[in-house]
Amino acid sequence: MSTPAFEFDMDLLTELTETSGAPGYEDRIRGLVEAEFEESVDRIRSDAMGNVVGTLEGESDSDYSVAVAAHMDEIGFMVRHVEGKDDGSGFLEVDPLGGWDARVLKAQRVTVHTEDGDLPGVIGSPPPHTLDESEREKTPKVEDVAIDLGLPKDEVEERVSPGDLVTIDQYTERVGDTITGKALDDRICLFAMLEVARRIDDPDVTIHFCATVQEEVGLRGARALGVDIDPDLAIALDVTVANDVPGFDAGEYVTTLGDGAAIKLKDSSVITSPKVHRRMKAVAEEEGIDHQFEILPAGGTDTAGFQHTHGAKPVGAISVPTRYLHTATETAHADDVASVIDLLEAVLVSEDGEYDYTL
Repeated sequence: MSTPAFEFDMDLLTELTETSGAPGYEDRIRGLVEAEFEESVDRIRSDAMGNVVGTLEGESDSDYSVAVAAHMDEIGFMVRHVEGKDDGSGFLEVDPLGGWDARVLKAQRVTVHTEDGDLPGVIGSPPPHTLDESEREKTPKVEDVAIDLGLPKDEVEERVSPGDLVTIDQYTERVGDTITGKALDDRICLFAMLEVARRIDDPDVTIHFCATVQEEVGLRGARALGVDIDPDLAIALDVTVANDVPGFDAGEYVTTLGDGAAIKLKDSSVITSPKVHRRMKAVAEEEGIDHQFEILPAGGTDTAGFQHTHGAKPVGAISVPTRYLHTATETAHADDVASVIDLLEAVLVSEDGEYDYTL
């Protein structure tokens, strides 16, 4: 195993990735972020949606500000109904919160978050030798998910209510040179943002480190936050596709693990400002930071959320290449995470408010 560019705080990264926070219910993650901000920023605030902003004040004569955004939410589910026979077991029917691939959901462990505490559960999967050919060939659907709590129906109805949240139960660990677990999207970028906030002391311009909500259901937190803080420049941090695995041609990889931070050129929600991504490239080359370019054919990020606020905003994004996105085993290379941290820090400390990003 190679040594990453800096020593990872695996305890913090593990806590961030293993803690649950479905869209609209990011409370537990918000508490962790606020605690980390206490020693690294000048002021902390949250808003009615639950976004958290840790601000580092720039020089007194500068009214220029940069927003850096990483989202706190992870894909999950919301309970909508308890099914089952009255004298039998109870099973939960759920609605998805975010983009699930039903193929990866069978036989997963989950946690159901109720007002009275968390309950363990599993997503059932009938043994294949009990299915006929048509059942085996049937395309799975998210709406067919049934969560088994191992409890009688009447007890499930007593303990679980419509609107309770469900998240995947998975641990985080180092696997070779990589880090794997659930919710690396986008907690590994939240981790990177918190690390950069610790590293910077006296920026020339004001920096708003934004931990946003509800990205997975439409970039909602960033859209609202962009209006509230009205930055002059916005940079989003998110994971991106790395299809550098068997079954894909090189042209389909999007990014490759181990090749460095991904500077976003486009995704389905945004075309980043050319002057912003060119400056990111120049900074990376000057500082000797490994980097690659990202052209993502599908998927959106908070980058677009800030671009949709009032007034024209220059936007850019730095991404962590990640395999197996929106599964329980999302996987990123430790060196790429370090490169993202180094590049974001270098861009922010060199920002003096004098760069002209207009086109």
